[in-house]
Amino acid sequence: MISIMFFGECMLETHNDDHFHFGGDTLNTALYLARTTKRDDVTVYYATALGTDHLSDKLLQCWQEEELDTSYVSQLADKDVGSYSIQTDKNGERRFIYDRQNSAARFYMREQYTPFSLALIHKNVDYFYLSGISLAILSNTDRVKLFALLTTFKNKGGIIIFDNNYREVLWQDEEALGCYQQIMQIANLVFLTDEDEYALYGGSTIESIFARTDQWQIPEVVIKQGADPCIIKTNNKQSIVDSMSLEKGKIVDTCAAGDAFSAGYLSKRLRGESEEISAQFAHKLAGEVIQHSGAIIPKSKMFYLVS
Repeated sequence: MISIMFFGECMLETHNDDHFHFGGDTLNTALYLARTTKRDDVTVYYATALGTDHLSDKLLQCWQEEELDTSYVSQLADKDVGSYSIQTDKNGERRFIYDRQNSAARFYMREQYTPFSLALIHKNVDYFYLSGISLAILSNTDRVKLFALLTTFKNKGGIIIFDNNYREVLWQDEEALGCYQQIMQIANLVFLTDEDEYALYGGSTIESIFARTDQWQIPEVVIKQGADPCIIKTNNKQSIVDSMSLEKGKIVDTCAAGDAFSAGYLSKRLRGESEEISAQFAHKLAGEVIQHSGAIIPKSKMFYLVS
């Protein structure tokens, strides 16, 4: 049995309808991974904080129905769930508007010796997944705590997976650069969106990205390039895997495309498939997700993707 813990923030997604929508980069990946793997093969934990209101309770219920293990979800009485709205242009590209100042997830690390911290200290899971947004929502003090836990986790044989998901609006001054460099030095597998890398470090070539990852000796690097092929580099080889070809009219919303890609890749990779087969499935999953509105598409649209 393989176990993986995702850490981050889930928010309510506001739409002009009466349905209950939610999303968040690491949550999207965790949920899509849970949907595309059998519970007997992979246990998917989600670690975050929610409030104690009815919306938080509803989120928790939804995650449990999706077979996410919520053992590491905290509920804070004085906090709530953040929210966001999405404005999508005619090409399916989106812009986010956030309301997250009192989001409980931002305060997840404020207590010590929680089940979360003990799980990392004692390596109670095999893999730990976080993103640039996971780091951005934390205070400097809480990031120090998290990096200490992750260092212990890795020293005990834990595998750290990082998705760069850089959002400039969430960072102050030069905080982001130092945090990204710190996590990249301990990560075993990284998902890097090319445009996010260029925004953070400058440059405009794949070679400049690999120069950094080679310096940090990251064993497995996956570069996502939207509709263009992804590029995978391991210690032994480099592979290029084409994305799915979709007619423009079928692309409804690119929200969560990258998150779904990461889920698809891990769905195969964690169970021993090659990088190429994993990337092919990742493109297939992402290609389905962008044909629907919102971060989380109906489960009924994914029945053929479960393996």
